[in-house]
Amino acid sequence: MGTISQWLNRAINTLILRKVNRGDFAERKAEKFLYSKGLKILHRNFLTKGGEIDLVMSDGNEWVFIEVRYKQSDEWADPAESITKQKQQKIIKTAQQYLLKFDQAGKRTCRFDVILMSGDINSPQIEWIQHAFY
Repeated sequence: MGTISQWLNRAINTLILRKVNRGDFAERKAEKFLYSKGLKILHRNFLTKGGEIDLVMSDGNEWVFIEVRYKQSDEWADPAESITKQKQQKIIKTAQQYLLKFDQAGKRTCRFDVILMSGDINSPQIEWIQHAFY
């Protein structure tokens, strides 16, 4: 019995690790893509009690809060469908916390972008939606 239990625990941990690594890898791909478009990284995985923002980048004088979504296959659902109104509200509240911490004078404009990726993680199709929500 112990052997099956150990094997099952290893298998579950491997699956969890693959998913986490895939997400980190997708965020790095998104960062490189956006860098090639002229954006500069400010923070990765900005975390508060209320939520997380995958990437915070600057586009000139504007700060860009970016949500990254990757799906290997869009057979079941489009990656954009996973960014619900509730998820958008969490991102907005987290961005407000970011601005309170890093832009107390309120001099920066900001926007919310989404990077959608699908296909092979090594060479995914990338769709960049600027001003995705408000």
